[in-house]
Order: sequence, then C-alpha cells, then structure tokens
Amino acid sequence: MATIGKRNTLAIIRSSDIGLYLDGGELGEILLPNRYVPRNVAPKDRLDVFIYLDSEDRLIATTEVPYAEVGDFACLKVVSVNQRIGAFLDWGLSRDLLLPFREQARPVRKGDSVVVYVLLDEKSQRIIATTRFNRYLNRQPPNYRPGQPVNLMILGKSPLGYSALVEGAYGGLLYHDAISGPLVIGDKMIGYIRTVRPDGKIDL
Repeated sequence: MATIGKRNTLAIIRSSDIGLYLDGGELGEILLPNRYVPRNVAPKDRLDVFIYLDSEDRLIATTEVPYAEVGDFACLKVVSVNQRIGAFLDWGLSRDLLLPFREQARPVRKGDSVVVYVLLDEKSQRIIATTRFNRYLNRQPPNYRPGQPVNLMILGKSPLGYSALVEGAYGGLLYHDAISGPLVIGDKMIGYIRTVRPDGKIDL
C-alpha cells in the first residue's frame, strides 16, 4: 500500500488526458499529473513517486524529491507567512510545506531558516511541519561510547552551548568549551560523544 508523506514505488494502472493513475493499494488510484510524468514511460511500469494531498484533499503523486519526508528532521527556509494559518516552507516541491502557528515554538518570519520535524496530521492527513519537535526525539538512552563520532545538526543556542540533533534521533548538547566558534542553526557536522546520561540526554 502507498504511504502518504513517503516515497513509494507504484505501478501504472492507466493513462488519461491529465496524467497517469498509479496503484495506491488501499488508498486507491493516485494521479501523477502530466507535468511529472517521465519520458519514455511504458504501460505497467513502476515509478518512484512521493505521495501527498493537494489543496482539495486529493491524493497526488510527484516525481519531485522533497528535502524531507514524514518522520524526518530538516532545516528549511520560510518563503512566506499567511497571517491566518501559518508559515510556508521550501521543502523541494512545487507545493510548499505548511508550518501552522500552533506548531511554532516561536514566531518565524519570511527568510528565516528553521529546523522542523515533518509529520502527518492525524485529523486532516495533510503533511505539516513543527518546530515543537522535542516530543519526537528518542528518549531511550542510546548505546554510544565516549569518543564515538556521530552526525549532528545544530538545533539552537542555549546559555550552556548549542543543542543538537544526534544521528537524526536524539537530543544532545555541545558545550561552549567544546567548539571553536559560533555555529548556525541547521549546520551539519561530525561531533563526538562525551557521555550519555541515565535520562538519555547526550553531552557532546
């Protein structure tokens, strides 16, 4: 079955004047509009597509590749703000990603780069972003050893240093005495484990 907010490999069922219809399993037929149809496609080919809901709540497929899928953290740029519903982020698709006001830990402005978690809204089945992402971090103490290299993304600045996302799953803290200069939110780098606390928090 096709999964909303993820890339799927789906078979072509039929063609129409507006595009190709793909087999979404329990989700039914999913339209791949003509503007996304690759050249030299043959009947019953299987295509790698991303699935989302359009503005009229219809399932749509695209061959565009988003910067992040549902379940991912990413640093994205604010391209506009709608005073009624929230901010819109560039995530690599022709349709921007909504960051609702209710999901903003602090207000964002056009041009800002913000770290978000991408999720599927349970009520609307729409893909949205949130900067209230602490609840999506893994709280189980990871099995890291002191000195182990890990992938980091900088989340924000605190009085003690910089908070960081560790291996796309855990929260960590880079202390001021462990860095050589200022960092920027969204920066990606290699860091090293200092210690893992019993509560699962990581010193870097």
